[in-house]
Amino acid sequence: MTPSEERGLSRRTLIKAALAIGGSSALTACQNAELSGTPSPADGQQYPRGDPSALPDGQHIWDEFLVRSVHGTETQSQHQLILGLKYTGSVPPTDDDRATVESALAQLERAFRWGSGADTSGSINDGLLFLIGYAPRYLSSVDITVDGLQTPETMLEALEEDPSLAAPFDAVLLLDSDYASILLAAEQALFGDAETLNGLSVDHRLTDQFEIVERRTGVLGKGRPAETIDNENIPENAPLSMGFRAGFENSLPSEEIATRTDGPYPGATTFVLSRVRTDLESWYDQPHEDRRKEMYCPAHTHEEVGEIGDRLGSHSKITEENVDTMAELAEEHGIIGHAQKVAAARSDDFTTQILRRSEGVATDTVHGSTFNFSSIQDRTEKFVEIRTAMSVDSYDLDVPEDKHGIVSYLETISRSTYFVPPRADRALPSNR
Repeated sequence: MTPSEERGLSRRTLIKAALAIGGSSALTACQNAELSGTPSPADGQQYPRGDPSALPDGQHIWDEFLVRSVHGTETQSQHQLILGLKYTGSVPPTDDDRATVESALAQLERAFRWGSGADTSGSINDGLLFLIGYAPRYLSSVDITVDGLQTPETMLEALEEDPSLAAPFDAVLLLDSDYASILLAAEQALFGDAETLNGLSVDHRLTDQFEIVERRTGVLGKGRPAETIDNENIPENAPLSMGFRAGFENSLPSEEIATRTDGPYPGATTFVLSRVRTDLESWYDQPHEDRRKEMYCPAHTHEEVGEIGDRLGSHSKITEENVDTMAELAEEHGIIGHAQKVAAARSDDFTTQILRRSEGVATDTVHGSTFNFSSIQDRTEKFVEIRTAMSVDSYDLDVPEDKHGIVSYLETISRSTYFVPPRADRALPSNR
């Protein structure tokens, strides 16, 4: 490793640690690392500012504001901050409570542009994307019933997992950016003592309405897992800890599929947040050929896939034929592919039904290799369908569990479900 590469790695390590720790000192350290050599403007503006009037109606509408990869697909940001929240305001919320929450969130939208703004031809998401979702426990307290939103306990039972793994949050705030310092600055504005945010005055906070119960942080991107996780088997350039690419054009549906069009909140969506531990020791204790087949499909060859999926381009090459011939391929190879199984749960027109919103390697205090997985979908039952399709018991095929996709290498640590209202209704919705 060259000295410049070592310096780059040390810088990324510092930024990752600062985001995980949080607080004003961490923000200062992170800004010094990310903005090193950048002159400090007199007005305090360090990043492009936003125009709230130009924002989409849906909080979850991110795709058109994300930069594109070399393969033309939307690229998730490198840094994620997930805040699990307890509601501490009035029940039902007062008009003042709602006004405060809306004003505090609108501050973020004025201070930072939405993702990369209108120009996605660049290489970095130098703005902020975020959404706030409300858990069934909050919604119940304010007499809101959302059809198609399961409680986390119901979801866990449907997946034959322990209901005690349900996260005890009333709401969740997901923040996403290529600059960790933007996430920390937003957190300090909402819950800390920051007086300005990207040069603008901070006039409203969320501290009278919410308390942070848990902070989860994560990183994502080429080479990040190898830098973050203590496992020498992870390929140096792999974007995910299991060593292969994901997020192909044919596995990323349009946001329209995840957007609700009926009910009292058209333009809303549901959000599922999971924290999952990966048994990388067992995963990498296999030949690369087996791992490739387990990740994608037994029919996928090395010539098509490459070492980490780099040869696949924008398409995973998963087809309806791969699903229809699952039994024959399983008998021939003794393996079933993860992408192959998940594709079995697609719609009649072979479209994926859920859309990823974060998939970062966890960088806060965790045991082993852990990642944050969140998705949006119009109904949480669709997430259950996808996850059920991964299960060994969903197939009557004579294939060992450790060759049944990737499911046997995953352990659920936590799950939770949320309703994400459209932007106009995001501030403490209530029917009381």
